[in-house]
Amino acid sequence: MSSASSADFAPDADLSLATLRSAYRSGALTPRRLLHELLGRARELNQRYRLYIHLLDEAELEPYLAALEARDPASLPLYGIPFAIKDNIDLAGIPTTAACPAYAYTPERSASVVQRLVELGAIPTGKTNLDQFATGLNGQRSPYGGCPNPWNTDYPSGGSSSGSALAVSLGLASFSLGTDTAGSGRVPAALNGLVGCKPTRGLLSIEGVVPCCRSLDCVSVFAWQATEAAELLALAVRHHPDQPWSRHNPAWNARPVGGGPAPFRFGVPRPEQFQWLGCNESPQLFEQARQRLEALGGRAVEIDFQPFLDAATLLYAPAGTAERQAAFGDFVSAHPQDVLPVIREVLAPGALASAVDRVRSDQRLAELKNRCDRTLEPLDLTLIPTLPRAWTIEQIQAEPVLRNSELGLYTNFVNLLDYAAVAVPAGSLSNGLPWGVTLLGRAFTDQYLLGLAAAFQQPKAMVGGVRPGDRMSIVVCGAHLQGLPLNHQLIERGGRLVQATRTAPNYRLHALPGGPPQRPALVRAADGVAIEVEVWEVASTEVGSLLAAIGAPLGLGKVLLADGTLETGFICEHGALAGAEDISVHGGWRAWLAQRSRT
Repeated sequence: MSSASSADFAPDADLSLATLRSAYRSGALTPRRLLHELLGRARELNQRYRLYIHLLDEAELEPYLAALEARDPASLPLYGIPFAIKDNIDLAGIPTTAACPAYAYTPERSASVVQRLVELGAIPTGKTNLDQFATGLNGQRSPYGGCPNPWNTDYPSGGSSSGSALAVSLGLASFSLGTDTAGSGRVPAALNGLVGCKPTRGLLSIEGVVPCCRSLDCVSVFAWQATEAAELLALAVRHHPDQPWSRHNPAWNARPVGGGPAPFRFGVPRPEQFQWLGCNESPQLFEQARQRLEALGGRAVEIDFQPFLDAATLLYAPAGTAERQAAFGDFVSAHPQDVLPVIREVLAPGALASAVDRVRSDQRLAELKNRCDRTLEPLDLTLIPTLPRAWTIEQIQAEPVLRNSELGLYTNFVNLLDYAAVAVPAGSLSNGLPWGVTLLGRAFTDQYLLGLAAAFQQPKAMVGGVRPGDRMSIVVCGAHLQGLPLNHQLIERGGRLVQATRTAPNYRLHALPGGPPQRPALVRAADGVAIEVEVWEVASTEVGSLLAAIGAPLGLGKVLLADGTLETGFICEHGALAGAEDISVHGGWRAWLAQRSRT
């Protein structure tokens, strides 16, 4: 085993956001001094790790440093924070190569996400190495040289965002930007002991990113701590209505949640569905991660993971590679000698796929997504390994396509299915390599996942007394029921259906006058009956806005359910029933609606 020199790491070089902010505001440090020190160290380490394709020099850094010197350190949230940029993401005035020198161009403008971070005070340090055209998960497919792992140099750094992960793990940047289409952010995060935030598709702008699979591409964030990744994500997100792939971020996902979680349910694959590819240590590390989530208040639920694995196979099938072929196939055809043979091999099937192949692939994906969505519906998240096992550089070179494909076993399906994912460190192997798990959730659960990842990293930590995913049960009985006109008010706030049940036999149900939509009134009564209801969960932080949207005479109060539990739910003031129709005989709102439709 070959380990990196301890001198490669800088345990005393604390580049955390909190430490740098404090140092800048006290005057103990300036961005100019910090960047001068980082550049010197980066030049030295780059000879061994080949993490930078272009390291900014003093002259290229000067505009950023001069702009900050005219500002108060407290005036910008990322004042003087150094970050690295994967070299398929544009930085104004610096060549973008996508690890292919013949493809290089020099953009006049920075990518939208880079420009946003610079506006917030962050300083770019350079453009980082990657698997050519972001096609690979191992970090060895680059004409600039492969990137070894700093924890054990017999192994790769992981890719395709290899240099971006190294910039953080080697203490040369507080955070970095990568891209993640098939796992290119999560795999190197796991192999470097980092948090890798793979946001929901469209959350971070991909304008100014060299396309790989435009419909799937995501900008990802590397950081040491999930709390920092959560803050960075919240700061960097911005909707761009003029950019076709940009999406609105819902209010519940707009800010870090922080702290330790409330009780939650998490999925785990059935035991027979795990694939470890001969690694004897990963199963035990995964079990420890599962136990840690349970200690945080989670309850594990076994799920059928096969549809997820089946979806993953579509990414590199001929129809799946057609989008990569569309992105840079013409360049490859015109410059075959400038493209690595393994990249040409991966792309070739995409040129042969027909439109019919793509339609069939899309139809199959839709079927699988429907099954996977239904699997995730009753869960708060799912816990999976980030990769089945690590391969040495020698093993990857012996079978480059197979070994690379195996690294993506637990990552390839995520963007195809439109999910959010956070890779989080979860121990290490006996050979010194970090090991990690992924917290997987539905689209726009990014901040919830990051909050849980923060608690996973520091199980006893609490931030401001607020728990990530603190959720509140809401009992609904009418227009807010699943599929009915006002249900969107729950869905838009991240609501999740917990159960369909009945109240205790102590209630009367009325249909209020007016509408549409027609609204119910649930009131407690001595001559009451049991009424059909649904119990939903929403983030506690969203309850206030939900209450504001309800409108008089309805409000929130306590509702006694058939099992004797007392939950918060929609109720109506007794004095507001003038003109209302008592529909209790039907036993519920849906039955009353069905009766009305027949008459």
